[in-house]
Amino acid sequence: MEKYDIIYPEGRGLFQDQLSELGVTLKRYLSEESLGGRRIAYSKVFLSDIQNQYAAFESSSTYCDTLSKAPCSIIGQAPLKGCKVAVLVKTTDLTETLVFHSFRLSDDEASSETSYLQTLALFKKYIDYLDEHGLDMKTHLVRTWIYISDIDVNYGGVVKARNDIFAHYGLTADTHYIASTGIGGESQARHACVAMDFLTYPNIVENQKKYLQALDHLDPTHDYGVAFERATRLDTGSARHYYVSGTASIDRHGNVLHLGDVKLQAERLIENIRALLADGDAKLSDIRYLIVYLRDISDYHAVDTIFRQHFPSTPYIIVHAKVCRPEWLIETECIAEKDC
Repeated sequence: MEKYDIIYPEGRGLFQDQLSELGVTLKRYLSEESLGGRRIAYSKVFLSDIQNQYAAFESSSTYCDTLSKAPCSIIGQAPLKGCKVAVLVKTTDLTETLVFHSFRLSDDEASSETSYLQTLALFKKYIDYLDEHGLDMKTHLVRTWIYISDIDVNYGGVVKARNDIFAHYGLTADTHYIASTGIGGESQARHACVAMDFLTYPNIVENQKKYLQALDHLDPTHDYGVAFERATRLDTGSARHYYVSGTASIDRHGNVLHLGDVKLQAERLIENIRALLADGDAKLSDIRYLIVYLRDISDYHAVDTIFRQHFPSTPYIIVHAKVCRPEWLIETECIAEKDC
């Protein structure tokens, strides 16, 4: 089975102190996982101030001795629980092959480049990997995450670049797109306004995938000019994996619902996720973890209460990140899993 957990430090002191505590807890957790035959597959680290914390994190024993042994994404999105660092860890005992890439631009690569050109450059890094291994984006790429600094300004360039790349490689409204999250976030390079993660299954074929819809709840994304799937179900033989894209409070006409009311927006997006999972014969109870992106940090306690009510035993993290439309106060993504 695959397992996801989110680990936080309990202390609220200096970054180095929180990081040391996190490292001890993480090692203990992974040791317990190994007793069940599970190993780390990849991790995502959330930093509250990546410009001031990245170098210390990269040189820490938490990273060097543990997290660097598997693919690790490091992103500037402050955990709103009150700590400076948190980590999402995926462990697995499955033999199927998946590849997680976290691509970042250096300051030299990013300097003076637009969000459009930076997005193209990141896709180029991924396409080089595909070419080297004889893989095809249309078949083998299952999930992307795009992190965009100053998203209110830079999102348009990212959308255009992704549309252009997908059109070039035959991903269209008549074929399919890729499940994705495009969300506010920062990388370690000061001049980089885009960072990307990619999840690839090198051994799958197209008929193992189903692209999930809930047209009575959400319209297709291409209706408003963007190119991603709402959710993808992947049948690997041992399990069904559900990759639900970043989902907001939207209706079947593409309108933002419940303007200015974060509680009602949270309830609507949970209903949208429920409807998407239902199209793939899954339920909210099959969700293994959620990431909740919140535009206004003052909404944290209200949103945390709602998610504790709906997901009392499911790991989730709420981070500070702006959504692609300013009117959306909250967005949520998740991964679900069930036996075939």
